[in-house]
Amino acid sequence: MRALDKIPTTIVTGFLGSGKTTLLRHVLGNAGGLRIAVIVNEFGELGIDGELLRGCGLGCEEDGEGVIELANGCLCCTVQEEFFPVMRELVARRDRIDHILIETSGLALPKPLVQAFQWPEIKSACTVDAVVTVVDGPAVASGLFAADPQAVDAARRADPNLDHQVSLRELFDDQLSCADLVIVSKTDLLDDEDRRRLGARLAPHLPESVKRVDSAHGQVPLELLLGVGAAAEEGIDQRHTHHDAHHEGDDHHHHAHDHFASLSLELPPMAVEALEAGVRRILAEQPVYRVKGFAAVPGKPMRLVLQGVGRRLDRYYDRRWRADEPRITRLVFIGQGLDTESLRACFPVEETIA
Repeated sequence: MRALDKIPTTIVTGFLGSGKTTLLRHVLGNAGGLRIAVIVNEFGELGIDGELLRGCGLGCEEDGEGVIELANGCLCCTVQEEFFPVMRELVARRDRIDHILIETSGLALPKPLVQAFQWPEIKSACTVDAVVTVVDGPAVASGLFAADPQAVDAARRADPNLDHQVSLRELFDDQLSCADLVIVSKTDLLDDEDRRRLGARLAPHLPESVKRVDSAHGQVPLELLLGVGAAAEEGIDQRHTHHDAHHEGDDHHHHAHDHFASLSLELPPMAVEALEAGVRRILAEQPVYRVKGFAAVPGKPMRLVLQGVGRRLDRYYDRRWRADEPRITRLVFIGQGLDTESLRACFPVEETIA
């Protein structure tokens, strides 16, 4: 039986493209009958991550409502307006839930979210089993913290509307400072020298009590990921973050990602080569930090998933198109100063005819 019959909750944080959704897909695909409710915090107009997770066919209920999407910003911003009602709904269904997974947005600060579990109505029913921070192994090994940190940091510094600008290094530190478990992703792309550099760069940020687990394709033993029993909400106030230091005594501050915007683009079916060429052109020429979505390919019964961060673009087929859904391409771009027409212009007109 769970301690005090509280629902254990795992919070998964990490930068854009670090591998959070891949990790959650692995958990859901290997849950072994565990009834898991998933809160997907999608920074975008379309619930792309939610769709990916639904494709696993698992959730806390058989009717497919196990995935809850918050689409109006990161959880640390919407915690007052959306997170509390969502958790209250899950608490009401606690007899049908074994575990809750929360995926935060790529630029989220985990501490305010963990502190929300101190609220009496949540604290009496839920506990933070662990804060899991996913780290992009190849990026950290190369001395970076994201695939394209220069572009992200330059955009943040160039925004005159920000009262405070947390550096990328500070944000990285803050995500690690709240971690009970660190998952280093994409380790299959590292050689021995990369691994040595990775370890040296992570060591100063990780207390001895925080475990580090290396992972490829999100594959982490569930016994390491779930059931940590950290009760992180009890000690979160003692964890120092740069965010706290910068905003001590300031009740009305901006988060470091206030200037980010998302734009959705819908296209007819097109050849894989034309689609990928258009997306790569956008990633190379425009201030886009993240792209994700689904694509319809003529003559293919399977749905194509695209996910890109920086200049890196991954694609794979995830499932067959359902008979009742339109075969269209839907992409979400996260960046600065984006407009629909400039994005659409990167795809040849003759290729976007169904």
